[in-house]
Formats: sequence, structure tokens, C-alpha cells
Amino acid sequence: CSEKNLLMLLCLSSAFSWGSLSPCTSGLVGPPGDTLPWNLSKHERKKRKSQDSVLDPAERAVVRVADERDRVQKKTFTKWVNKHLIKVRKHITDLYEDLRDGHNLISLLEVLSGVTLPREKGRMRFHRLQNVQIALDFLKQRQVKLVNIRNDDITDGNPKLTLGLIWTIILHFQISEIYVCGESADLTAKEKLLLWSQQAIEGYPGLRCVNFTSSWSDGRMFNALLHRYRPDLIDMEVVSRQSNRENLEQAFEIAESLGVTRLLDAEDVDVPSPDEKSVITYVSSIYDAFPKIPEGGEGIGAHEVDQRWSEYQSRFSSLLQWSRQHTALMANKNFPQNPVELKALYNEYVHFKETEIPAKEIEKSHIEHLYKLLEVWIEFGRIKLPQGLHPNDLEEDWGKLILEMLEREKVLRPAVERLDLLLQRANKIQNMSLDCEEKLTLAKNTLQAVSDMSRAESGKGVQCERELACYLQDCESLIQQLYQELKILRDEKYYQVEQLVFRVSRLQEELVSLRLQCSSVYRKGHFSQALGTTGTEHTQQRPPDTGLSLGQTLLGAVGAVGAALLRRPMARSQLVAMSSSEDEGSLRFIYELLGWVEETQELLERAEWGADLTSVEKNLDEHNNIHTAIEELLNSLRGSRS
Repeated sequence: CSEKNLLMLLCLSSAFSWGSLSPCTSGLVGPPGDTLPWNLSKHERKKRKSQDSVLDPAERAVVRVADERDRVQKKTFTKWVNKHLIKVRKHITDLYEDLRDGHNLISLLEVLSGVTLPREKGRMRFHRLQNVQIALDFLKQRQVKLVNIRNDDITDGNPKLTLGLIWTIILHFQISEIYVCGESADLTAKEKLLLWSQQAIEGYPGLRCVNFTSSWSDGRMFNALLHRYRPDLIDMEVVSRQSNRENLEQAFEIAESLGVTRLLDAEDVDVPSPDEKSVITYVSSIYDAFPKIPEGGEGIGAHEVDQRWSEYQSRFSSLLQWSRQHTALMANKNFPQNPVELKALYNEYVHFKETEIPAKEIEKSHIEHLYKLLEVWIEFGRIKLPQGLHPNDLEEDWGKLILEMLEREKVLRPAVERLDLLLQRANKIQNMSLDCEEKLTLAKNTLQAVSDMSRAESGKGVQCERELACYLQDCESLIQQLYQELKILRDEKYYQVEQLVFRVSRLQEELVSLRLQCSSVYRKGHFSQALGTTGTEHTQQRPPDTGLSLGQTLLGAVGAVGAALLRRPMARSQLVAMSSSEDEGSLRFIYELLGWVEETQELLERAEWGADLTSVEKNLDEHNNIHTAIEELLNSLRGSRS
């Protein structure tokens, strides 16, 4: 072309230099105005008109491309501005005209920044210039570089500089906020967005994202991007068979349903090289609307949603099942009566409370944390949360488990303490039984010694007889105490009470048998006859406190053994208590009475009458006391018979 035309192309190149991702920094800047030929100065336009000059075909092609690019950008940027202005109930129809007074521009910045800005309310050119300048100053305060953009350029509706200003705002408020996991710190905003797109479509066969122009023209990139986040909405096999226009329409419609404003039209993208800034603006809008991992925070990427969702379901179901099983277990209040088993059960509960529950608490916290990470995907629609799978449902069952645990502990702890007390009583009975058995053994040995003694050993015999009487009285006292302890265990339904009753019954039977043996030995005359005399020799040999019953005084000369043998028969209620049935207790009572009658009769037969009036009166009083005891027994028998 001619030298003049080359100069014209240089001017065109200078005019289009703002087309990079940042505002124009070139030193060759043409005069303000619209695309060629209107961006020439008034002098140049007059000169062209006077010379009746026209553009050659190459220049016209450049002009058409520039005009088409500006048309697409104007449409895309207008939709982007309206997307934000709608939040304050405003709307523009012409980007160049509706920003001239500065009001809509200030409103846009207020929405994007959340800061309230001052503004002039007048309609004169001065007020318009002032409002635009307020917006430009606000951007400069936020370290936004504005190159060769003045307030009068926007007020005059300069198309190219108006587009440049909106692109600068988009770069600062939308694209610069992009964060990509694993990114390098020196990446530009465009490179970050490109890296995010590449990571999103990784693994899709036949797709390569190398730019924001030709890589997106067939629509498959948009569909793959959407499929990564919502695979339930797009069938990639269908996408591979559809036309470019169909793919673009499908992607834009689905994205719009997901909250992404439709900034592009299919016919604007279905070209060999779509406008880069328009595509970047739309892709960054997708980035804003879709879930993402926050910078410096924790999140779940689109490629791992399914895996983490499966993990959540598995952990949730496992803990919920565990919680319900142990809730039913805690609700069971049927505790064993065996102290060993009950103690083991209580130890299991303590281990469960102090070890298992804290571990499951940690598991529950992990599930709740995992849900929080998945919640953004649930809200986005990628995950459909079934009923009963919310952490609140798990918390409800967990609360039931804790309540049942508290109720179980309220019952289990007193049961253990009660059984411990009963066990102590049972051990006491065992120890007392051992003591009684030892005394019975000593009594048997002493009785045998008395039986083997000769009359010549009367002094030693008296001592043995007194020891025998003490043993028998001690056994009687122990057995009475044993029956009192057994009554408490029987009332408390102690699990081994029958074994203890049997043991005490055997001791009672041995005591009765031993008394009968004593009676037999007494009839044979082996016991001393001088126990009741007033001789000093025997009086000095008597212990100061033998603990003998009243019978020793009543029988006097019968001796210590005779005094010990004079006892009140056991009550029928005591014998029934120590028996397995009432009939058995009644039969034992009959044997007890027969034995008592026989013992008392033998003692009375051997009793002395007395040698003088004083001793006779004393023995008479003692005999009257015995007679009173016999009458009481007779009345008791009559009452039992009736």
C-alpha cells in the first residue's frame, strides 16, 4: 500500500493498543473518539473530505474487525454492569450514554466495593464531570492504574475509553481475585484464570485450553467446565455430537440456571477467534459463581467431591448405627445380681464413657467438619442431601445416647454400691460363721475332755465345764447375730442368701446336737456337783465374768454347763427365716422344742433342793422362774396349734 496508507495503519494499531489485559501503556495514542474514521482529528476528517479520499480494502477489513470487537465487548460489558446494578435496582441500555453523568458509574463502584461514595446531584456538565472524577479518584485510591482516561472522555461518551474503563474495573474487582491451588505468585490474572480452566477440564479427552479465544469457540470447553462441577446436568457424549452453536446454547442456558449471568451470545462466540476480553469476563463470572477452595483456607475441589461425599456417607452411617446400637444397650436396666458380673458391667460402662465416647466425639466432629466442606456443593446442587443424613440428625441420635447413658449411670452406680454393702454383709456372715465353727469345735473338744475326766480331777473339770458353757453361749449369740444379718440379705434379695442360710442352719443344727450331747454326758454324772456350793475353793476358781445366762443362778448346784444349757428355745419365725419353706421351718421348730424340753427336764432332775431354809427359798424362786418360762412355751404352742 502507499506510504499514506501505512501511516494510517500505524494510527489504527495505536488506537487498538488498549486491547491487552491491562490499560494501554503505549506512547502512540491516537486522538480520542470512536473507531476509524471517526477517531481522526477534525482537521484530518476535513482533509479527507476535501480530498474525497476513501479507505482501501485492507483498512476496511481492520475497521470491520475493530467494530465487531467493540460491539461484542459493549454488549458483554453492558450485561456485566447490569448484573451488578440490579442489586441497587438500576439498569443501563447504552454503555456509552448511560455512564456519562457518572451516577451509574458511582453506583457500580459502590456495589463492587461496598463503600458509599459522594456524588453531585446536578445535571450540568460540571456536575457530570465531577461525578466521573469521583469514580476515577476512588479507583486511583485502590491502586487501580488508569492510563489516559480522563473524566471528560467518559462524560463525552468516548466508546473506546469507556470500554477501557469498564475492562479496568472488571480486571480489578473480578479477575484479580482469582485464586488457584498450587499457583505461582508471579502469575497474572489472565494466567491464573487460564490455569484454573486447565485444571477444571483436565482428564477430558480431546480438550486443550491454551487461550481465551479459539479454545472456546466450539462450546465444548464451556460444557466440560460445567460438567466438572455439575456432571448430572451435561452428557459429554451428546456434546461431542452436537454443533458448535448447540453446545454454546446448552452451556449458556445451564450456566444461567446455576446463577451465571448470560454475558455472551452463541453467535458472538461461534467464530474463529472470539473476543478475548468478553470470554475472560464470562469465564471469570463462572469462577465467581461456582464453589472454590478459598485462598489460605480448606475446601473440596470439583474433582474430589464424589470421593469426599462417599466418605461422609460412610462415616455418617457407621456412627449413626453405632450410636443407635449403644442407645438400645444403655436402655437395658436389667443388671446381674452377681457382684463380680455387676462390677464387670460397671467397669465396662466406665471404659465406654471415658474411652469410647471421646473417640466417637472426635469422629462426630470430623463428620461435621466434612459436612461444612461439602455444604457449598450441596447448596450448589452438585450433591443431593437425602433425608436423615444431615449432621443435625446424627446429633439428635447422639443426644439420645447421652441421655440413656446418664439414666443408666443413675441406676447402675447405686446398684453397685448397694451390692458392695451386701457383699460386705455376706463376708461378715462368712467370718462370723467361721468363728462359730471354731467355737463349736472347741466346745466339742472340751466336752470330750470332760467326758474322759475322772472324779479325782474335779478341779480341772470345773474349769472345763465353765469353758464349755462360754463356748455354747458364744455360739448361741453368734447364731442370733447371723440370723439378723441373714434377714437383711433376704430382704435385699441378695443372690447368695440361700447358701448362707444353709451354712447357718448347719451351725444351728450342730449347736443343738452338741447340747444334746451335753445333756447325755450330764445324765451320766460326768459334770461336777459342787458348782453350786458356797465353798471358797470353787468360788476362787470361777472367772470374774463368764457371761453365763440367768440359768446358772436358777439352777445353782447344777453347775456352769447346766446354766448354759438352760436357754430359751428359738422362735419359730427365726427357724422359718433360715429354712427354704415354711413347712421346713415349722418342722425345725418342733425339733427345737423337743430338744429344749428334754434338756430342761434333765437339768431339773439333777437340781438340788437346798440344805437350809435360805437355800430352799432361793431354789424355789429359781424354780418358779423356770416354771414361768415353761408356761410361756406352753402358751406359744397353743397359739401355734390354733
